[in-house]
Amino acid sequence: MPEYRRILLDGAVFEVVREGDELVAADGRRVKTVDAHHLPPVVPSKVVAVHLNHRSRVAEFQTSLPPAPTYFHKPTSSLTAHGGAIVRPEGCQYLNYEGEVAIVIGRTCRNVSPAEAAGYIAGYTVANDYGLHDFRDTDAGSMLRVKGADTLCPLGPGLVTDWDFHGKRLRTYVNGEVVQDGSTDEMEWDMHYLVADIARTITLFPGDVLLSGTPANSRPVQPGDVVDVEVEGLGRLTNHIVTGPVPVRDDCGAQPTASEEVLSTAFGGDWEFRGIRRPQRP
Repeated sequence: MPEYRRILLDGAVFEVVREGDELVAADGRRVKTVDAHHLPPVVPSKVVAVHLNHRSRVAEFQTSLPPAPTYFHKPTSSLTAHGGAIVRPEGCQYLNYEGEVAIVIGRTCRNVSPAEAAGYIAGYTVANDYGLHDFRDTDAGSMLRVKGADTLCPLGPGLVTDWDFHGKRLRTYVNGEVVQDGSTDEMEWDMHYLVADIARTITLFPGDVLLSGTPANSRPVQPGDVVDVEVEGLGRLTNHIVTGPVPVRDDCGAQPTASEEVLSTAFGGDWEFRGIRRPQRP
């Protein structure tokens, strides 16, 4: 399966093809994958993410799926790349990983059926849909600050074409330990359905990204942690967590909180009141 990446090479942006452990530019220059300065593999006009989709996640929260998918938006300013730092702002505590498959649109898409959607997909990449749950009390509806803060949408390492999404394993690691272990077969709505659903009312352009949902066991990570998301056939996306250089300003806007809503979402099935109190919708 061809894999395409975007990297900085001698100070310029290049689209390259992976050949084994090397990346090859159109002019013949080669660089080792481990030495490359990666960029997000695509430049989207928008990133749309589905809320609940994996059945293991639904079971963990002891909830049920809605009759159709629901979505939120991650601004393009949240994008970062393979190898990049994920910033947890100073004063925040509940930054959660969410390993996912990202769908990349290949041509302008509007009002297509699920059966037609495959023809509008360029390929797939690995994503980590980080959530800053400290802001969930105020942003649970829009998810804007929860999911849209700077650096909270790493993609990569590359765009893989001709990838069959059926029956693929998805794992997330924190400091080398498996913390999420799921499969694309546990998705209620598959990649083609998601594309067709969004494109009913929102035009998708080449490079646009749809995040397809995460399996169970999203949990908070700490500065210094290294987080990997590995998807069978798509590769391994690696990032590390750092503390932001300044705290969230306190002279305007909502402040980070640690309410029951925040804790119940951040700790998922580990929340001590899960099943005792009526769970909040994740």
